[in-house]
Amino acid sequence: MAIRLMTIGDSFAEGRGEPGPDGGFLGWVPRLAESLGIAPHEYVNLGAYNATTQDVIDHQLARALSADAPLYGVTVGGNDLVRGSFDQDAFRRNLRHVLGGLSLRGARVFTINWPDIPGKLPGLPPEARAALRLRFAEANDFMAKLTAELGLVCYDMVDTPLTRDPAMWGPDGMHPSPAGHRAIAAGFAELLS
Repeated sequence: MAIRLMTIGDSFAEGRGEPGPDGGFLGWVPRLAESLGIAPHEYVNLGAYNATTQDVIDHQLARALSADAPLYGVTVGGNDLVRGSFDQDAFRRNLRHVLGGLSLRGARVFTINWPDIPGKLPGLPPEARAALRLRFAEANDFMAKLTAELGLVCYDMVDTPLTRDPAMWGPDGMHPSPAGHRAIAAGFAELLS
């Protein structure tokens, strides 16, 4: 059975925010696959709750590479960015390792940048919110340069209207609602077409 789409990353890839009928999550991945004409048995989603860039390297990347899929989706980094122990150098090195490793295979690779999660987190003191927003902005600058350098497709979560629409986000403010997942699938499909 050939895998045509492999998705790796964190809970954003997992589909958290949209519970599925089997106790798991739906999310944007099955919708994107359907819009691209990829059958359910032709895609694999390894997205996992709370995964960091290091977790993706340690637990997902080898399996993803072994699939030798023509299309890879990567959504990871948000958990790194909100941690108090954030290490910018390790974060950048890990992103380069994951995205660069996949792109070297000749596959088409797509990813996202990070919306204003700090603005959605409840109870943050103003100084902490400002510091996190700066961290996210620097990460997005790095992602823009890296994806341009590697020739990857990057869905802009910073400037898309869905980021500013509360209906597109679940109650935690960090994960898309079902409507948000539908919009993200449509956005990826448009970019990939």
